[in-house]
Amino acid sequence: MNRHDAVQQVNVNDSWRGWIAENLILGGHPDALIGIMIQSGIVEASARTEMDAALRSPYLRGVSRLHNRLSKRDWVLRIQSRLNRLGPNEVPRRERLSEQEFLHEHYRRNQPVIITGMLDDCVARDKWTYDYLIEQLGEREVEVQFGREADPNYEMNSNAHKRRMPFGEYVAMVRDSGPTNDFYMTANNDGQNRAALQELMADLPPLAEYLEQGRSGFFWFGPAGTITPFHHDLTNNFMIQIAGRKRVRLIAPCDTPSVYNQRHCYSQVDGRNIDLQRFPMMANVPVIECVLEPGEILFLPVGWWHFVEALDVTITVSTTHFRWDNDFYTHYPSNQDF
Repeated sequence: MNRHDAVQQVNVNDSWRGWIAENLILGGHPDALIGIMIQSGIVEASARTEMDAALRSPYLRGVSRLHNRLSKRDWVLRIQSRLNRLGPNEVPRRERLSEQEFLHEHYRRNQPVIITGMLDDCVARDKWTYDYLIEQLGEREVEVQFGREADPNYEMNSNAHKRRMPFGEYVAMVRDSGPTNDFYMTANNDGQNRAALQELMADLPPLAEYLEQGRSGFFWFGPAGTITPFHHDLTNNFMIQIAGRKRVRLIAPCDTPSVYNQRHCYSQVDGRNIDLQRFPMMANVPVIECVLEPGEILFLPVGWWHFVEALDVTITVSTTHFRWDNDFYTHYPSNQDF
């Protein structure tokens, strides 16, 4: 038996057939793919037989036609991405934006904006101190995300990080801790916290120019250093900043083909330091950055990718109850594993 005969032979299974199909659709040359298969231990005759079968397959031809249509869609998206690079690389700030200005210039056009002046008389900005929250609501049981720093996929695995505790104990933790991403009260905890913290919502202005009345928001509260990784929402969203500053990085929906959308509405790209060696398609993606100050409202349009980092201890209330059509979830793809 010679050295060549001693190499362990690899059989072509369905996993290999899926690999062949995917790489042919992505433009791989058949001879190059056969070479890889041979190097992996597949007999040349078997590799060529499988490649010929794939190239003749009516299933592959059907998928190729679908891929061509998706490529056309990506081409259209890239047009908007290139045009976006011609504009200012910032989120505009607008003082007391009127209902019609907001609707026609931002909501309808799917364009972010920071609205200023609408929270100047907001009671919560002065009222929601550590002492007040502990004295008035400290005995309420709330839910918080814990153990985030030990899990690189803490956002996707948020259900595994839920913990209940007295709200006063959590407020004291936030007050006394330094910067950390290990614990954070987020919208994912709303099922428990909505009722526990309901009366806080009465301290917010109605923002009737933009929002339906009588609806509550999502309460976000955490130390400096909390990170919400790049993701997109399935609805339009307001970030109502009550306390502290948040750094927000945004990417337009038209750049979705380049943001390494691993699963559902999440990206693999780290917004703190975009690694172009690992994620080369991000090289030409315009990233807009802003710092959301206390008393400001950020409009996050549906589909916009955003990364959020708390620069201080922060309290944010988010809401999705706009006066206009905001049901984009109904037609979201049911299969979220890509």
